Amino acid sequence: MTDATVVVRPEGPDVRITIGGEVDLENATLVEEQLAAAIPNETNAVTLELADLDYLDSAGLRVLFALAARLEVLQIELRVDVPPGSHTRRVLQLSGFESLASLEA
Repeated sequence: MTDATVVVRPEGPDVRITIGGEVDLENATLVEEQLAAAIPNETNAVTLELADLDYLDSAGLRVLFALAARLEVLQIELRVDVPPGSHTRRVLQLSGFESLASLEA
């Protein structure tokens, strides 16, 4: 089984979430559940830190799109910190994810 880590740090009305390891078909459902549980509806903004994310397949990408859709409905801002030139950033750019959230360095 592949390993993914989800570390949640509340910062006042905001939430910072670090996702590391690999998010793929084997663990995407678990990661999605952890993300949903980590974000109260009263949150103002969510920042995802993806610098430690080594691998993201289509199932993992679906998790991020679902999260973005949920946050949009709740009117919660989504920011994504992802290193320039990384595999993860390239996957997000190719998928059109930038139309849902700003990709920051």
